[in-house]
Amino acid sequence: MLTKKQHELLSYIDKQLNLKGVSPSYDEMKDALGLASKSGIHRLITALQERGFIRRLPHKARALEVLKRPENQLDRDLSDDANSPDSNVIQGSFNGAATAMPVMPDSALGESEAVRLPLWGRIAAGTPIEALRDNSNSVEVPASILGRGDHYALDVDGDSMIEAGIHDGDTVIIQQTDTAENGTIVVALVDNTEVTLKRLRRKGDSIALEPANAAYETRICGPDQVKVQGKLVGLFRKYN
Repeated sequence: MLTKKQHELLSYIDKQLNLKGVSPSYDEMKDALGLASKSGIHRLITALQERGFIRRLPHKARALEVLKRPENQLDRDLSDDANSPDSNVIQGSFNGAATAMPVMPDSALGESEAVRLPLWGRIAAGTPIEALRDNSNSVEVPASILGRGDHYALDVDGDSMIEAGIHDGDTVIIQQTDTAENGTIVVALVDNTEVTLKRLRRKGDSIALEPANAAYETRICGPDQVKVQGKLVGLFRKYN
């Protein structure tokens, strides 16, 4: 699902492509959505790309292609989010897993002692992780994959981490922490508004959030822009 701003931008891009045959500029998008800067448009474009709604066409200026039309993307009743810290957010999701981390089919759950973890649903860009804490759902995972501390589970949507073995529909197990070593796949809160699952790299005063998919760009942030909210420790996958 999309946030309201993501849906507005997707609708605007789709309309302009149909009217003019060319995607609008970042300045036009900024003005159309009433945003203060183009950096907000960049974040929205990245979120739409990661969710498979648009793609950038290489070697062309202002070249965007709409892959999924915006109709019916706001089917979820907005009242579901009316009491959340950000009532403009509709539930979305993301993908997660580490390259060397084995994928565990859910049939393996009965082979060892199971622990029930809260399943906080699908992460939506623009939602702080605290806003997702819905303990009404849970999943059972083998106790052997958990270390010390508190853990939670998240469903995966998107392909930005697919080369790290993270597929759409996977369930990732996250250990709550506010620190992580270089190269760790983390749940990162960016600018106190957007949550994403990426590989963390630090270099000097900069923090890079790396996707595991060549189709997406590495995001470079300042040290005060990123807060680690958890690190990936496992995932499991359902097979039909």
